[in-house]
Amino acid sequence: MLSVYVPHGACLERVKVDADATLPENGIWFDLFSPTLAEDKLLERHLGIAVPTREEMQEIEVTSRLYVENGARYMTATMMCQSDTDTPKTTAVTFILSGHRLVTVRYDEPRPFTIVGNKLCRTSPGGATGETVLMELLDAVIDRAADILERIGVNVDQVSHDIFEPEDTGTSSARNYRNILRAIGRRGDLTSKVRESLVSIGRVLLYLANEADSMKWAKDTRGELRGMQRDVQSLSDHAAYLSNKITFLLDAMLGVVNLEQNNIIKLFSVVAVVFMPPTLIASIYGMNFKHMPELQWEYGYLMAVILMVCVAIGPLAYFRWKKWF
Repeated sequence: MLSVYVPHGACLERVKVDADATLPENGIWFDLFSPTLAEDKLLERHLGIAVPTREEMQEIEVTSRLYVENGARYMTATMMCQSDTDTPKTTAVTFILSGHRLVTVRYDEPRPFTIVGNKLCRTSPGGATGETVLMELLDAVIDRAADILERIGVNVDQVSHDIFEPEDTGTSSARNYRNILRAIGRRGDLTSKVRESLVSIGRVLLYLANEADSMKWAKDTRGELRGMQRDVQSLSDHAAYLSNKITFLLDAMLGVVNLEQNNIIKLFSVVAVVFMPPTLIASIYGMNFKHMPELQWEYGYLMAVILMVCVAIGPLAYFRWKKWF
């Protein structure tokens, strides 16, 4: 799908263009979402640039993500998708600055694109250009990453409370531990994806800062760019802190599970030791020897029972005294 944003009064109007139609000459932002080959060719003819394929966008080399070709600047970043679901993922998005027009190529729907698109359709700064739209998109991506990290922080605090100050919910410990481990895994996976996105956005911002002179950007825009770089750095540090905390909680959870297992093993060990002496006595008097004095004794059975009870209570009392059980 090819959408073009054109100036319309105090805002930008979104126009959907078919592959066999003509692109508007005053378009500022050309948004390619899962484009077809015909849409790629249409845009290439109109702007005189090459649109990268999906395979080219997924390259991880810096030289394949940040480069200049035919006067257009290509920047590919990794962005978050479906972060509010149980299956978050990352997707590659390419930004192309050609003149004062912006082209975006994507195969998923990151939330910042929807936010910025709706915002520009309501109101846009005067004299909006492709650079303006790019800065709006990058700012929305950073804000979105900050929101995700805030949510992760709240969830991590809840997991920490569940581990160190558990509440009696009536469910089994095994089920609680399984839920906690699942929550830790999901938060860790989401945090790693946010860090990956922030690193990628940081590279794009650094590239733009280095190219600002050749693109003759205004001083205010350069200051905004530096502010975004500081935000990305602070968010990356916060993501690293959350990652370390998640690792600590994982180690703590495994330690709690080991303690529970040790308690179970200790219980079986105590039971085995308590019943070992009575078993020995019972096995002795269960022998089929003909000459055993207590077999003919009137109180032999009672004596054997009392003896077994005593030797069972003895080790148990000793363990209690030593506070081993």
